[in-house]
Amino acid sequence: MSELETWLAQEREMRTVLAAGPGAGVARPEQVAGMSGLETVQAMLRGELPSAPIAETLDFLLMEVGEGRAVFQGAPGPAHLNPMGGIHGGWYATVLDSALGVSVHTMMPPGRGYTTAELGVNLVKAIGPKVQRVRAIGRILHCGRQLATAEAKLVGPDGTLYAHATTTCLVFEMRER
Repeated sequence: MSELETWLAQEREMRTVLAAGPGAGVARPEQVAGMSGLETVQAMLRGELPSAPIAETLDFLLMEVGEGRAVFQGAPGPAHLNPMGGIHGGWYATVLDSALGVSVHTMMPPGRGYTTAELGVNLVKAIGPKVQRVRAIGRILHCGRQLATAEAKLVGPDGTLYAHATTTCLVFEMRER
């Protein structure tokens, strides 16, 4: 089985799990109370918590997570084209930002949150019409009490690098709603 076939099979499995869950949305505070970031994202992967609406809008989904790591898979299509006919840079940036943010999220203990303070994206190759899927693979570089940094790569099933990114996130205590 080729890497693309493996990716597509994993995507079908994930879409089945997500279809049985609550769908896209935002978890209520009581649903995530006392959970770490990793536990929260793992619950999303099991279809127990809503998935991010932006992923539905831009046709990508969370595939796997671990401590300090997140993988998203996407299929840019005609709805994501810029006026010149290429995949809009915002699509690359959003998928990468998701992998970066979730890799940081997995490091948050209960009651801690984060927000992106800086996002740097480098597009190095156009995603052409023959590219059926890409994966954004994010990993934490540093997670401290007030600051976290992460990096991500956007790659094809053949290993081609399409873009890479870094982020700096502010880490803080969550306020009760």
